[in-house]
Amino acid sequence: MTAQTLFYILIAVIIIDFLIDKILDTLNAKHFNDPIPEGLSDVYETSEYNRSQNYKKERYKYSTVTSTISFIAMLLVLFFEGFAYLDKLVRTYSENEIVITLLFFGIIMLINEIIMLPFSWYSTFVIEEKYGFNKTSLKTFVSDKLKSLVLTAIFGGAILALIVWFYQLTAQNFWLYAWGLVIFITLFANMFYAKLIVPIFNKQVPLQDGSLRTKIEAYAKTVGFELHNIFIIDGSKRSTKANAYFSGFGKEKRITLYDTLLNDLEEEEIVGVLAHEVGHYKKKHIIANVAASIFTTGLTLWLLSLFIGNPLLSEALGVSTPSFHVGLIVFGILYSPVSAVTGLLMNILSRKFEYQADDFAKNTYNAEALISSLKKLSKTSLSNLTPHKAYVFVHYSHPTLLERFNNLRR
Repeated sequence: MTAQTLFYILIAVIIIDFLIDKILDTLNAKHFNDPIPEGLSDVYETSEYNRSQNYKKERYKYSTVTSTISFIAMLLVLFFEGFAYLDKLVRTYSENEIVITLLFFGIIMLINEIIMLPFSWYSTFVIEEKYGFNKTSLKTFVSDKLKSLVLTAIFGGAILALIVWFYQLTAQNFWLYAWGLVIFITLFANMFYAKLIVPIFNKQVPLQDGSLRTKIEAYAKTVGFELHNIFIIDGSKRSTKANAYFSGFGKEKRITLYDTLLNDLEEEEIVGVLAHEVGHYKKKHIIANVAASIFTTGLTLWLLSLFIGNPLLSEALGVSTPSFHVGLIVFGILYSPVSAVTGLLMNILSRKFEYQADDFAKNTYNAEALISSLKKLSKTSLSNLTPHKAYVFVHYSHPTLLERFNNLRR
């Protein structure tokens, strides 16, 4: 295979990936105006349903514009050898491959942030504001962006530097050391993310004593779930949309409730949501998801080790000097079909887990409370009640509201 042939394969992969996404998006959009499914007629009143349809249409248009811009930008960079130009530029500042790699990806990240900043602002302060979701102040918006950039630069940069260092020391076997690093980070993040990272962006306070905490602890006791850490997070700082999640293992396990959830749901409904989250823990879904993530990461790194040393990867982007960072770009594009398949399998597994967690909540608490909470949360977030089946199959990590409703009613 020649470098030119590989270049056109890269172009083909990017185009096919874009077209598949657009076809799925279009199919899904054609169902925006479908009538509300039987069983969900109490979710929206007519005016609210019209509002949800308009919201979906605006999000669809926004997604189409941003993804098309990203697609065109990528093609322009490839055809005009933008990566080769950037490679030459960073090599004028250093001869150290680790420094070169960090500068290369750092500049790409910064340019991408600058390009996407107006669109992110529009999404937050125009679309989300228009439909009453946005609670983010300009100060918080800017602060979030800066904090994310700093964290990415520090942690992402450190991980990338170590991977390049492993490659320099061990060549093709670097993937084993990189995989070990990723396993450590994955386990550490699952244990301490809520304690160490979340406070950088949000305030978390323990749920105070009262009827809700009493009901939660009483339920946890009935299913043999030791629970001491129940936290409220200030989700209303950014949005009116509600959520709850479970994190950590052992003594570090905790349940976090958005303050918006407390405003939107009755106490019985909140316990129903938590029963679902406890179901994930009792069914060992968290462990299974971590194991699956570790496996797919190992597969990715192993495949990367087979290709990264081939100078053809760099030559395909117009870079004569074989470079780890340029090879990583090429591999990332070539790997996207494999990533799509693994992502699809993970979504199938995730949807199965969601049914199991719903069944656990139904059998140990109250199906009607969970149904009521799911309907309210769908209403307050203007969720799509009529997504296309193909779109759900590819993109949804959760079953649709109708599917969950029918399952809980069985």
